[in-house]
Amino acid sequence: MFSYVLRRLAATIPVMVIVAVLVFLMLRLTPSDPAAIIAGDNANAEQVAEIRKRLGLDQPILTQFVIWSSKTLQGDLGESFFFKKQVAELILDRLEPTLSLAFFTILLAVLIAIPLGVLAAYRHGSWLDRIVMGFSVLGFSVPVFVIGYALIYVFAIELNWLPVQGYQRLAQGFGGWLQRLILPSVTLSVIYVALIARITRTSVLEVMNEDYIRTARAKGQTERKVLVRHALANAAVPIVTVIGLGVALLIGGVVVTESVYTIPGLGRLTVDAVLARDYPTIQAVILLFSLTYVLINLLVDVTYTFFDPRIRY
Repeated sequence: MFSYVLRRLAATIPVMVIVAVLVFLMLRLTPSDPAAIIAGDNANAEQVAEIRKRLGLDQPILTQFVIWSSKTLQGDLGESFFFKKQVAELILDRLEPTLSLAFFTILLAVLIAIPLGVLAAYRHGSWLDRIVMGFSVLGFSVPVFVIGYALIYVFAIELNWLPVQGYQRLAQGFGGWLQRLILPSVTLSVIYVALIARITRTSVLEVMNEDYIRTARAKGQTERKVLVRHALANAAVPIVTVIGLGVALLIGGVVVTESVYTIPGLGRLTVDAVLARDYPTIQAVILLFSLTYVLINLLVDVTYTFFDPRIRY
């Protein structure tokens, strides 16, 4: 197991190198100029050239890449063009809202979707099964921002139960932190509930006619134990896969949700950095998202071995 994890970690190195090169080149080859954005509309050519020189954008692309990559390997992510702060400091400051939103979203999705999927498989063809399948289709069809604005209108504006926008840090109080996370987490979890419930239903349904299910029932075990210990346990590999995929897809969903609810997280930081053509911030955030994606895939692969020991060999 240890050697397997080491091999997978080693395989992430070329992936991260390719991501770094692609992100760097894509930003540098775009027609927009961050120096012109920083200088403003009334700046002349000399002022823009001076800013480009100060930011190091007047050097050849290869030289810029070597300087940036060498600093990144040393842990120096550079200084933000737009925010005038160290990029590492910006990321650390925005990390808590994004992690809180992602954790609460996945927690909600798993706690709701897996029981729904198991019940839908157990009640195959019933009204409950049809409702779950209908919800799955609806969850995939409606964009995240539409769900967000609809929930804001109903629960924040009309009923006045929850705050409209913003974020309160956990250190300032658990109640306020939780209250601010409910709407964005529910908004973001809808699509993941639909995805996980659908896959759970399909996976459990496939194993319900297996011999070990009939054997467990013949031994007199309760339906609850049959569903949880035998059906769900043996259908866990595809469910874990889709949960891992959902965590990875949160990267895109967080950007939209944080913008709708004005949450000062990494998603909002990414939007602001793209609009300002803030190269150091964009590069660092995308590298962080890519590394997170790779590590989640590694964690999912390791988790497989607990549900199916044959994968270890």
